[in-house]
Amino acid sequence: MIQGGDPTGTGRGGASIYGSYFADEIHPDLKHTGKSFEKLNNHDPGAGVVSMANAGPNTNGSQFFITLAPTQWLDGKHTIFGRVASGMKVVQRLGRSFYFHSYCL
Repeated sequence: MIQGGDPTGTGRGGASIYGSYFADEIHPDLKHTGKSFEKLNNHDPGAGVVSMANAGPNTNGSQFFITLAPTQWLDGKHTIFGRVASGMKVVQRLGRSFYFHSYCL
Protein backbone atom coordinates (compact mmCIF):
# COMPACT_ATOMS: atom_id res chain seq x y z
CA MET A 1 0.00 0.00 0.00
CA ILE A 2 0.99 3.59 -0.32
CA GLN A 3 0.15 6.25 2.24
CA GLY A 4 -0.32 9.99 1.97
CA GLY A 5 -1.99 12.94 3.61
CA ASP A 6 0.74 14.07 6.00
CA PRO A 7 0.99 17.85 5.63
CA THR A 8 3.48 18.03 8.51
CA GLY A 9 6.02 15.71 6.89
CA THR A 10 6.63 14.07 10.28
CA GLY A 11 4.82 10.79 9.76
CA ARG A 12 2.25 11.79 12.37
CA GLY A 13 -0.21 13.38 9.98
CA GLY A 14 -2.26 16.44 10.65
CA ALA A 15 -5.69 17.57 11.68
CA SER A 16 -8.75 16.68 9.69
CA ILE A 17 -11.27 19.22 8.48
CA TYR A 18 -13.30 18.24 11.57
CA GLY A 19 -10.51 19.03 14.06
CA SER A 20 -7.91 16.72 15.53
CA TYR A 21 -9.69 13.40 14.93
CA PHE A 22 -13.00 12.15 13.66
CA ALA A 23 -14.96 8.96 14.25
CA ASP A 24 -14.78 5.86 12.10
CA GLU A 25 -17.44 5.56 9.40
CA ILE A 26 -17.16 1.86 8.65
CA HIS A 27 -19.78 0.39 6.34
CA PRO A 28 -20.08 -3.42 6.48
CA ASP A 29 -20.60 -3.69 2.71
CA LEU A 30 -17.30 -1.96 1.85
CA LYS A 31 -14.31 -4.31 1.90
CA HIS A 32 -10.57 -4.00 1.34
CA THR A 33 -10.82 -6.96 -1.01
CA GLY A 34 -12.65 -4.70 -3.44
CA LYS A 35 -15.56 -7.15 -3.70
CA SER A 36 -17.95 -4.28 -3.08
CA PHE A 37 -16.56 -2.39 -6.09
CA GLU A 38 -16.84 -3.17 -9.76
CA LYS A 39 -13.62 -4.34 -11.39
CA LEU A 40 -12.14 -1.21 -12.95
CA ASN A 41 -9.40 -0.97 -15.58
CA ASN A 42 -8.67 -4.71 -15.42
CA HIS A 43 -6.65 -4.46 -12.21
CA ASP A 44 -6.98 -6.61 -9.10
CA PRO A 45 -10.29 -5.71 -7.44
CA GLY A 46 -8.50 -5.45 -4.07
CA ALA A 47 -6.10 -2.84 -5.41
CA GLY A 48 -7.02 0.82 -5.47
CA VAL A 49 -9.21 0.94 -2.36
CA VAL A 50 -8.76 4.32 -0.60
CA SER A 51 -9.13 4.34 3.20
CA MET A 52 -8.34 6.46 6.23
CA ALA A 53 -5.15 5.60 8.10
CA ASN A 54 -5.56 5.63 11.86
CA ALA A 55 -3.90 4.76 15.16
CA GLY A 56 -6.92 2.88 16.50
CA PRO A 57 -10.68 3.35 16.71
CA ASN A 58 -11.95 6.88 16.02
CA THR A 59 -8.50 8.40 15.39
CA ASN A 60 -8.94 9.44 11.74
CA GLY A 61 -7.00 12.59 10.89
CA SER A 62 -5.49 13.60 7.56
CA GLN A 63 -3.67 10.44 6.50
CA PHE A 64 -5.04 7.93 4.02
CA PHE A 65 -3.77 4.92 2.11
CA ILE A 66 -4.35 3.24 -1.22
CA THR A 67 -4.16 -0.54 -1.37
CA LEU A 68 -2.05 -2.36 -3.95
CA ALA A 69 -3.63 -5.77 -3.27
CA PRO A 70 -6.50 -7.23 -1.24
CA THR A 71 -6.03 -6.40 2.46
CA GLN A 72 -9.00 -8.06 4.14
CA TRP A 73 -7.42 -7.82 7.63
CA LEU A 74 -8.14 -4.07 7.48
CA ASP A 75 -11.91 -4.58 7.13
CA GLY A 76 -13.80 -3.11 10.07
CA LYS A 77 -10.74 -1.13 11.22
CA HIS A 78 -10.32 1.55 8.55
CA THR A 79 -12.93 3.80 6.92
CA ILE A 80 -13.11 3.15 3.17
CA PHE A 81 -14.04 6.31 1.31
CA GLY A 82 -13.06 5.74 -2.29
CA ARG A 83 -11.57 3.73 -5.09
CA VAL A 84 -8.98 4.64 -7.74
CA ALA A 85 -11.08 4.99 -10.89
CA SER A 86 -8.25 5.67 -13.34
CA GLY A 87 -4.48 5.91 -13.21
CA MET A 88 -3.95 2.67 -11.29
CA LYS A 89 -0.73 2.04 -13.25
CA VAL A 90 0.70 5.20 -11.65
CA VAL A 91 -0.36 3.99 -8.20
CA GLN A 92 1.32 0.63 -8.84
CA ARG A 93 4.53 2.35 -9.98
CA LEU A 94 4.58 4.46 -6.83
CA GLY A 95 4.17 1.28 -4.79
CA ARG A 96 7.25 -0.25 -6.45
CA SER A 97 9.38 2.89 -6.39
CA PHE A 98 12.51 2.90 -4.20
CA TYR A 99 12.51 6.71 -4.17
CA PHE A 100 8.90 6.87 -3.02
CA HIS A 101 9.51 4.37 -0.20
CA SER A 102 12.74 6.02 0.91
CA TYR A 103 11.83 9.68 0.80
CA CYS A 104 8.07 10.09 0.69
CA LEU A 105 6.94 7.74 3.44
